[in-house]
Amino acid sequence: MAGAIAVSGALRVAVIGGGPGGLYAAALLKRLDPERDITVWERNAPDDTFGFGVVLSDETLGGIEHADPAVYRALQAEFVRWDDIDIVHRGRTLTSGGHGFAALGRRRLLEILHERCEGLGVRLRFRTEAPPVAELAATHDLVIAADGVHSATRDAHGDVFAPRITTHRCRYIWLAADFAFDSFRFEIAETEHGVIQLHGYPYSKDASTVIVEMREEVWRAAGFDQVDEAESAVRCAKIFADALDGRPLRGNSSAWTAFRTVVNDRWSHGNTVLLGDAAHTAHFSIGSGTKLAVEDALALAACIEEQPGLPAALAAYESERRPVVESTQRAAGASLRWFEELATHLDQPPHQFAFNLLTRSRRVTHDNLRLRDAAFTGAVEKGFGCPPGTPPMFTPFRLRSLTLRNRVVVSPMDMYVAKDGLPGDFHLVHLGARALGGAGLVMTEMVCVSPEGRITPGCTGLYTSEQRDAWRRVTDFVHLSSPGTAIGVQLGHSGRKGSTKLMWEGIDQPLDQDNWPLSAASPLPYRPGVNQIPHALERTGLTEIREQFAAATRRAAHSGFDLLELHCAHGYLLSGFLSPLTNHRTDTYGGSLENRLRFPLEVFDEMRAVWPDDRPMTVRISATDWADGGTTADDAVVIARAFAAHGADAIDVSTGQVVPDEQPEYGRSYQTPYADRIRNEVNVPVIAVGAISSWDDVNSLLLAGRADLCALARPHLHDPHWTLHAAADQDYTGPGAPWPLPYRAGSRKPPTGRTDAPKPRLTLDAR
Repeated sequence: MAGAIAVSGALRVAVIGGGPGGLYAAALLKRLDPERDITVWERNAPDDTFGFGVVLSDETLGGIEHADPAVYRALQAEFVRWDDIDIVHRGRTLTSGGHGFAALGRRRLLEILHERCEGLGVRLRFRTEAPPVAELAATHDLVIAADGVHSATRDAHGDVFAPRITTHRCRYIWLAADFAFDSFRFEIAETEHGVIQLHGYPYSKDASTVIVEMREEVWRAAGFDQVDEAESAVRCAKIFADALDGRPLRGNSSAWTAFRTVVNDRWSHGNTVLLGDAAHTAHFSIGSGTKLAVEDALALAACIEEQPGLPAALAAYESERRPVVESTQRAAGASLRWFEELATHLDQPPHQFAFNLLTRSRRVTHDNLRLRDAAFTGAVEKGFGCPPGTPPMFTPFRLRSLTLRNRVVVSPMDMYVAKDGLPGDFHLVHLGARALGGAGLVMTEMVCVSPEGRITPGCTGLYTSEQRDAWRRVTDFVHLSSPGTAIGVQLGHSGRKGSTKLMWEGIDQPLDQDNWPLSAASPLPYRPGVNQIPHALERTGLTEIREQFAAATRRAAHSGFDLLELHCAHGYLLSGFLSPLTNHRTDTYGGSLENRLRFPLEVFDEMRAVWPDDRPMTVRISATDWADGGTTADDAVVIARAFAAHGADAIDVSTGQVVPDEQPEYGRSYQTPYADRIRNEVNVPVIAVGAISSWDDVNSLLLAGRADLCALARPHLHDPHWTLHAAADQDYTGPGAPWPLPYRAGSRKPPTGRTDAPKPRLTLDAR
């Protein structure tokens, strides 16, 4: 293999696949060094292409303009541009403007790239299968595998690239209409078989791409699994006759398929590198795979130009592109799942539904949508109930007799500084500071119902009268010093995750001494060989723990808490009953989800019976275990519905932390899709948590109807006055975020040192 060569000088390059990414990489590399010998193998004819229109962003076009003005000028002459998105739902069309799109036909894009490659001297071998990748790697200095989602190159070195391919729940087909939509159009059809959606956009003055998508079960029920391309086009045109104004649809070797998300652990092997769909895919609902492939080509060519050798160039290419692609894939995943669960959003008010659709990927937010189209966003805010000049996050929310003055919650955060379960001065200052910081609801850490129910020796409790009175000191301070702020308590039992060290001494590590016995649904240690094996609870133990929760609830009421939350998440005792990964019981408390719910519901009922009727109760759940065989999003809906039926006033929707080998899909607001689904399917208020860090995120989630309250943890550790500062940043001074009187003088940001030094008034000659 010739992978250790210097990049400068002559370079023999093989490109497998003549799509836009492969062609553009070839053109760029040849333009940068005409001495390079570059060949592109494409098994199809030059005028064969699949799909219709290609959408490119201004960012991508800017990169093309800088790298190859000739290609940019040719593209500019072909683009159709538009700004509006039309959303058609139940006969009503809502339009949002200011978005900015550019598209052209895929066939024309390929023609432009063919002409550019031929003009530069790149050899294009059409109707020709590429030689085996091992042969090309032995005879070329660089092999670029741009051979698509079904990449043979990737499969040939699967042990190195380590691809992970996920097939999703919807079927879709690419079609075209022989007229131009005047906007990007989303239209939803509610048929006797289920929900079907259309994604449409123009790609020339007289043609549009039309993608029709639906859940697999809807696709089968509608009979699309039994018909060919022509009949599919006829049926789709009939379903969306209004959007098409009665005009037909046509295919182009179009077939129904399920989208596949491709992720690779590595993108290069020796002198072979993956590009475009061979390396990664992102759902079409947030943009074009062509866009990613062209950006890959730009980055690869630049890295080869900049780096001293090919290994360094390929490493730099992957290092540069991987974070961008992963971010795009997270956004695409959120958008994909939104459309998979489209049916759960259909009953939303029209403007909220449209806003939800527009912000589904979390890349478009309330703030930037307001910049794009203030009138549309204002209509969404009005429908939500925002008083004039009031951001969504500062609208009140009611749970039973408790009215929260805003939608911000300080999430429960374990502090690990209690002595014998007793909250002290630290808790008073910690929770008091956050209460003074403006949040509508401040939650305690998980407060344990027994000494054996603690996670660590530093965890607080509510199992003694001394603890009850100490908590009363905290609630009295909040109610007296920050009137209007509510304070809630979260009650829980550690289960198999107890008797461990303080977080900073070794998270989830067992104590070196003075361990206490653990109990759980089943005798399964959190980590075999590390944590102790818990005792499987029998009837006497179950009864005792129910009574401990009820007794702690009575003390919480006497302590003056405004709201009570039952902790059924994160692998602690009650969560351990809910998850099939941690509940292996064979009695009436194990097996089916109905049985696994039994004990947590019994505990909830005991608590609700002794908690004051006018005060709300919430339940925190892990909506997925992020592990095979564990709790699923479907299970979470059932769990939430059961607690709501038993009197829960809201569901606090978290995820994971149930098993140590979980595989979370981290990212901004990554847990909110689970809250969204529960809220709109169960019709129960939800608290969203999970990497919500900005006030713009909070406003966006609320306006979209994905959450009723937003809980933030680390932002409140960074800034106890996060909510008040969010109000100041939005120029809001209303009742949803009043500054405490002693702090009011600080409600404006203090001035900083001057950075605009005065310019010289005189210039003196140096003589």
